[in-house]
Amino acid sequence: MDMRILAPTGALGAGFDTAALDRGVAAGPHVIACDAGSTDSGPAALGSGTPKLSAQAVTRDLRLLLKARDALQVPLIIGSCGTSGRDAGVDWVAGLARTVAAENNLHFKLGLIYSDQPAERLQHLYDEGRIRPLANAPVIERKLFERSHTVAMMGVEPLQELLRDGYDVILAGRASDTALFAALPHLNGADPGLTWHMAKTIECGAACAIPPDANGLLVTLRDDHFDVTTLADGSRLTPRSVAAHTLYENADPFHIAEPSGTLDTTHATYEAVDERTVRVRGSRYIEADGYTNKLEGAELVGYQTVIVGGVRDKVVIERLPELLPMAKKYFDAKILDVFDGRVDPDTIDINYRLYGTGTILAGTEPTPPAAPGTRRADHRHRARSGHRPRDLHVRRPRFLAPAHPRVRRPGLHPRLPLFAAGDGPRPALPLHPQPRRHRRHPH
Repeated sequence: MDMRILAPTGALGAGFDTAALDRGVAAGPHVIACDAGSTDSGPAALGSGTPKLSAQAVTRDLRLLLKARDALQVPLIIGSCGTSGRDAGVDWVAGLARTVAAENNLHFKLGLIYSDQPAERLQHLYDEGRIRPLANAPVIERKLFERSHTVAMMGVEPLQELLRDGYDVILAGRASDTALFAALPHLNGADPGLTWHMAKTIECGAACAIPPDANGLLVTLRDDHFDVTTLADGSRLTPRSVAAHTLYENADPFHIAEPSGTLDTTHATYEAVDERTVRVRGSRYIEADGYTNKLEGAELVGYQTVIVGGVRDKVVIERLPELLPMAKKYFDAKILDVFDGRVDPDTIDINYRLYGTGTILAGTEPTPPAAPGTRRADHRHRARSGHRPRDLHVRRPRFLAPAHPRVRRPGLHPRLPLFAAGDGPRPALPLHPQPRRHRRHPH
C-alpha cells in the first residue's frame, strides 16, 4: 500500500496558495478531497439554505481543484456542500462546477449525494426508538422534525458507491469530514486505523500546521504508518501539532466516533521525519455493533434585527443597569401602541448583550491639561454637537454603528445532538446518491 491523499484546504472557498496546491499536485495524489461546510457558524446555513461563503470565493477554489483533478485524472470529493450539506447546497456547488467546466472546457463524470431527511422518515425512526439524543442533550420531541430542516451525516459508504461506479467528481451533502479522505483508501483495503487517523489529521487542511492556515496537507498512506506533509511555504509540522489535532472538536482525543465505529489513538506514536513531515503509527479502528448517522437540524423561531453599537459616555455606562429596564418598558409600550394591541410584547424578545463592558472607556481616562481658551470652546462644541446628549449625557446616548442593522433576519435555533441508529453495519438513513454526468464537447 502506497496511497497519496491531497487535502488542498480546510474549507472550500477559504482560499489557498496556488503554489501549495501545485506542490500537492506534483506529488501525484490518488484522490483530492476537501470539506465545504461546518456547524461552527451556527444554524443559519442549515435553516435558511444560504451558504456562509460567497459564490466568488467557492468558484475560485473549485476552479483550481477541477483543473488539478483534470490534470491528474483522479477523483475529486467535496463534502458538506453549501456549508450545511443541504440538498440545495449540493445543487448550488454543482451549478458552480458546471459553469467552471463550461468556461474551461473540462470533462468529468459528476455524481451528487443528497442528505436531506424527510420529517416522515425521521418520525418513523423516532417511533421505533431508533433516534436518541447524544449525552447531555435535551429531550427530543416527535413534532420537532416537522418544524426543522434536517440532514444526516454520511460516512464513507455513499461516497464509495459512486467511486466504484467511476465518478470523477463527487459532490456530497452533509458528511463526516474524515469520510471524504477515508473513502478511497478504505475502499482499497488500507489499514482502517491508519486510514481514519490520517483522515482526522487532514480534515481541516493545514489547521494542524505551524502556523495554522487555509492551505493543504499531503498524506502518504502505507501498510504500517502514514506520513503527513505540509505544503505551504514557511509552514511546518511537529509531532505535537499533529497529535494535538485529535483534540479538535473532540472531548476525548483517544476515542473519536465515526458512523461505523471508533478511531482509537491510545497507542499512536508521532515521529518527526523532517521539519515538514510527521510519521504516525499504531492507530486502530474499532467497528461498532450498529451503524449510526448523526442528525443535524435547525428550526425557524422568528425574525430578528441586530444592531451593534458602542457607548463611550461614562455616565451612560454607569447607569446602564437602570437604563436597560427602562428601555424594555418603553419598547413594550411602543409595541402595544404601534400594533394596536394585536401583538403581545411578551412574544417578542429584545435582548441586550453587553460586550466589552469597561473596555471602551477603559476606566478613568487621563484628562490632559487644557490650553488657555480651549475649555470654553470645548463646552460650546459639546452643546452644539450631536455626539454628546444633553441633560447629564443620559437621555439620548449616541452609538457607533459599524454595520447597518439587519432587519427581519431569520432567527434559527440549532437542533443538532441526535443519533439515528441503523440495523447492523449499514447506514441508518438513505442518503440518495444521484449519479449525474457532466460532459462538454468542444464546438
